[in-house]
Amino acid sequence: MARIVIQNLGKSFESADFSKPLLTLIHDQGIDWMHACGGKGRCTTCKAVILEGAGNLTDYTLAEERYTKQGLLRPGDRLACQVKVQGDIVIEVPESGKFPHMMYRS
Repeated sequence: MARIVIQNLGKSFESADFSKPLLTLIHDQGIDWMHACGGKGRCTTCKAVILEGAGNLTDYTLAEERYTKQGLLRPGDRLACQVKVQGDIVIEVPESGKFPHMMYRS
């Protein structure tokens, strides 16, 4: 069982499904999360900032490596549509992925 905390949304949940990408786990909880390409790793809109538990995530995918080389993913950033959770993590929504209809904590 993994605990996923979205710090600047003040939300958390648990999942035992390590086969789904983080984006799917978040959406399964009814939480809105930006994703322009439909979760195919073709953009960076679903970016998540990893605050704790980076070692509890799968290795970088080819898409993540490509965007890192292009400077579109910084250290600590992962694509929620690509990465899978293997243990507890604490993340936040980056400024670029915030929706106007949701309340975020500082």
